[in-house]
Amino acid sequence: AASGTGMGLPAAVRGRVAAVHRSSTLSERLRLYDGWAACYEQDVAALEYRAPHLAAASLAFTFPAPHAGARLLDVACGTGLVAWELHRRGFRCLHGVDGSAGMLERARSTGLYQELRLCVLGRDPLPAPSEHYDAVTVVGALGEGQVPSTVLPELLRVTKPGGFLCLTTRSNPSNQRYKAELEAALEQLERSRAWQKLLAQEVEYWERATSEEESTQGTGYISGVVYIYQKCPVPHLKES
Repeated sequence: AASGTGMGLPAAVRGRVAAVHRSSTLSERLRLYDGWAACYEQDVAALEYRAPHLAAASLAFTFPAPHAGARLLDVACGTGLVAWELHRRGFRCLHGVDGSAGMLERARSTGLYQELRLCVLGRDPLPAPSEHYDAVTVVGALGEGQVPSTVLPELLRVTKPGGFLCLTTRSNPSNQRYKAELEAALEQLERSRAWQKLLAQEVEYWERATSEEESTQGTGYISGVVYIYQKCPVPHLKES
């Protein structure tokens, strides 16, 4: 295979990524994530997965200083890759949730989170009161066969008025249908004045493609996008 394409990735890495995206049931997917936890960080390093860095950098740029006292919820936190990036940028009050106990165990070992809870987004409500967080991140989990786009109101619920939501999704061929659904839901919430869009940044080299079909114009990479929204400070009252 041409160098730089997903074919150059170790077969085991390609297999684990494909299995998670192919899994048909929630219980099977969670079991795969539990099993993947031990080598997840090595695999995403091989994939040159840039989403945690890009998301944290975008959020830090948007966020009013100082960061240290801000309370953040890292949804689908995995092993803590986003927390590392946020911590580097001065965020210290980090809470995380994930549907995989195996991933949470790894996240706990980082010592970066003040609180970690098991929560399967899309099935369970977030374990937090309304208007509790200054910012909420969902990096990597919004995609085909992963977290449904119907979770957006629940993410908004736990965000303080004026708080920020940082979301990412992939733009590769197999995620196009999901991305269109997600963007329609994002726009609907913006039209209803629930939040306002501050950023939608398309990134060409998001991560290495695991197959020729997924590669963007033969680059060997797939593209992705970072969205930043700000929750509207007051409900918009329609004039009677």
